[in-house]
Amino acid sequence: MDDEQLTQWYARAERPTVRVNFVTSVDGAVEVEGYSAGLSGPADKRVFGILRKVCDGLLVGAGTLRHEGYGAVTLDESRRAWRRAHGLPDAPTLAIVSASLAVDPASPVFTQAPARPVVLTTTAATAPPGLADVADVVRIGERELDITAALAALRERGLDQILCEGGPHLFGTLTAADLVDELCLTVSPLLTGPAAGRITAGPHREGGPAPMRLHHTLLGADDLLMLRYTRR
Repeated sequence: MDDEQLTQWYARAERPTVRVNFVTSVDGAVEVEGYSAGLSGPADKRVFGILRKVCDGLLVGAGTLRHEGYGAVTLDESRRAWRRAHGLPDAPTLAIVSASLAVDPASPVFTQAPARPVVLTTTAATAPPGLADVADVVRIGERELDITAALAALRERGLDQILCEGGPHLFGTLTAADLVDELCLTVSPLLTGPAAGRITAGPHREGGPAPMRLHHTLLGADDLLMLRYTRR
């Protein structure tokens, strides 16, 4: 399956959508030795790139940004060309969730970003010097960030197709607020044992589980199983 075919499997939605992307082991672990990269493989990385290619905004928690060592969100030329052909800017806008504003303005995430990032935070948080020079700081909520209002603020900027890459607490917050429309889940053929956490954490979701529908299943040559679930 080439990138054009794979893009059709993960096509942009016709309405504003929050799509979450995670990888897990077959026994439910979110990491190996502290990092998600140990669960990934070539097929998963291809889907990862396609999901970034088709989104408007890339949503990530500041803790995950630091822990996973994010760099500037850039795409290769073929994917930039696809975006231009579909009326999109060359790269998605990075949106960082940080209630405390514990971010480094000197990080390549900001200084080398092809699109000016957005930092979603609270009115009580103190911005580090220089942050306003490299990012748009959007304050929503006094001491606790209102994730529903945060998504609304991103959509006011034209970021309708949101891809969330975690971490687990951000995924749990979105789930608790009933904001998750899709889950793209890669299942890695590994048994890791009981040490690692799950792909979701944080607040309890009121109203019980949210029913999902299996949209498609793809099997990679590296035995990675890629699942796409959508809201019923």
